[in-house]
Amino acid sequence: MTTRAGIERPMAVTTTTGRRLGGSRPTVPSGQSRERLIVAATLPLLLLGLWGAMLVARAQPAAGIQVGDQAPAFALADLDGQPLRLSDLHGRPVIVNFWASWCGPCVEEFPMLAQALDAHRADGLVVVGIVVQDNSEAARAFMQRMGAAWPAAMDPGDETAQRFGIYAPPESFFIDRNGTVVGRQIGQLTVADLNRQLALILGEE
Repeated sequence: MTTRAGIERPMAVTTTTGRRLGGSRPTVPSGQSRERLIVAATLPLLLLGLWGAMLVARAQPAAGIQVGDQAPAFALADLDGQPLRLSDLHGRPVIVNFWASWCGPCVEEFPMLAQALDAHRADGLVVVGIVVQDNSEAARAFMQRMGAAWPAAMDPGDETAQRFGIYAPPESFFIDRNGTVVGRQIGQLTVADLNRQLALILGEE
């Protein structure tokens, strides 16, 4: 293009997007701005992946002792310092209940366990509590508040819980007179659950 003075002026070129080249240049994000954009874009994806992994993990039953296995032996001290050994209970039906004082569902389970123990004491039923991820003072106060009359033991290092394959309290194992795990309850017991599992270890099926 030529002006009236005879000076040639370069023509502006328009790109396919309609932006005129040779005009003001677009602002390019700085290095820090680009990093912030990358973090903002990827963080939701990472959180979504973590949330999905947690859901999958919770959906999977915990590994460890399964129905039909022999119950792992344990030798602990109860809250009064007395020895508590599973081997001493051989020949009797046993409920091993893993619990903690901060566990809300455990509050609802304890009265049911107390009723079951009273109803089947003549059958030799034994309830054993194993306290996980808690302290003895809180556990003792919880037992007193709930009026629980069965032995309960701390589990140092959660070793017994790991051998049984506990995911989180509450969880209960129903062991027959031969020491075989014939029932496992992951999560809170209902009355129907408890009656069904008791029938297995008391031989009432």
